[in-house]
Amino acid sequence: MDRKGDSASGLIHEKDDGADPPLDIVLVEPEIPGNTGSTARTCAAIGASLHLVHPLGFDTDEAAVRRAGLDYWHLVDIRHYAGLEELEPLFRKRTCLFASTKGQRLYNEVDMTGPCALVFGKETAGLSDKILSRYSESVCRIPVRSTARSLNLSNAVAVIAFECMRQRAFAGLEITGRGI
Repeated sequence: MDRKGDSASGLIHEKDDGADPPLDIVLVEPEIPGNTGSTARTCAAIGASLHLVHPLGFDTDEAAVRRAGLDYWHLVDIRHYAGLEELEPLFRKRTCLFASTKGQRLYNEVDMTGPCALVFGKETAGLSDKILSRYSESVCRIPVRSTARSLNLSNAVAVIAFECMRQRAFAGLEITGRGI
């Protein structure tokens, strides 16, 4: 199910056919296996790569991860990293969006038609203040009612990832016949 990223050999995932701009989903220290599994399924559905920044709050072989991802694991390019700094080469080649409840700009105000990296923090704390400060110009949020803190991690990934795909006119996806 897992493939190890190799930061020394260039961990940037580029599509082989060059038809669609790359989309990279980054989960920083995810804690709940089902959220990571559901995110992997979203990645499989849209052709995005999944980058997992350790430490993880679970073993990637846990049944909950496998169950949430169903039989889509073979469709997902999964990379593992010891820390977010290993992704710097990727960030330099992408429009980056760091999702946070602390963002001032809305996610749909970002042009995601080119190569993108969408970065999400852990379920209990989100992205650290250090990360938010470093990438302050790229921090965005999903609006929710004032009585709710935020969306579930995998739901937030899906909302922003599908906005990216909408901006790209759903390139590479089946527009008719399949889907929910």
